[in-house]
Amino acid sequence: MYALLMREVITRYGRDNLGVLWLFVEPMLFTLAITVLWTTAGMHHGSSLPIVAFAVTGYSSVLLWRNCALRSSMAIGQNLSLLFHRNVKVIDIFLTRIVLEIAGASASFAILATLFIAFGWMSPPVDMLKVMGGWLMLAWLGTALALTIGAGTGYYHVVERLWHPTSYIMFPISGAAFMVDWLPPDLQKIVLLLPMVHGTEMLRDGFFGAAERTHYDVGYMALCSLILTWAGLYLVRGAGLRVESQ
Repeated sequence: MYALLMREVITRYGRDNLGVLWLFVEPMLFTLAITVLWTTAGMHHGSSLPIVAFAVTGYSSVLLWRNCALRSSMAIGQNLSLLFHRNVKVIDIFLTRIVLEIAGASASFAILATLFIAFGWMSPPVDMLKVMGGWLMLAWLGTALALTIGAGTGYYHVVERLWHPTSYIMFPISGAAFMVDWLPPDLQKIVLLLPMVHGTEMLRDGFFGAAERTHYDVGYMALCSLILTWAGLYLVRGAGLRVESQ
């Protein structure tokens, strides 16, 4: 796993310039750009919540689950030569990319939040345990999505083409740009069918506390993640058998 991690880092980021620092600098720059854009545009989203903290918690959570699945799509085809080694399995390829994406998104979120808190642009979390719990749940969901989407592309390449537009559609309805409580009751029921909304709401509950009413069900999100994990592992096993037969 360590060798695969080092190979992936060097292949993706190279040895020159920032190198491995791009692992967390890239998602950090994206989140920072969104935060600056919202702030300078005066988009205060009709709420008393601080725009900086709202943007950081929202877009960091999206990058966590979305990038895990995005980087894992077509991973089998891109690393087919490695699978000729007896010790390298399909699951190792996926876990390598998942670990890198979670590490990068987590470092980006932690550094941005720490800097903004130090500069006084956002307040410290009200409940750090809820922040960590929400982040871990989103990381689990991202892992499950990565296994399912990544292994699915091992069967049919069209899965990768379908996932790209689907992820863009899910972006605005994933809870990044709104709180569930702002929506009409009927729409609340619809968006709460998406498991990542629960993780984002939990994350923001940890940051804002009683300042904003949140809606989330940890049990429901855990059940969705568990089902996706089972489906993903089943597909990974089948994809591994297909590779071995070839």
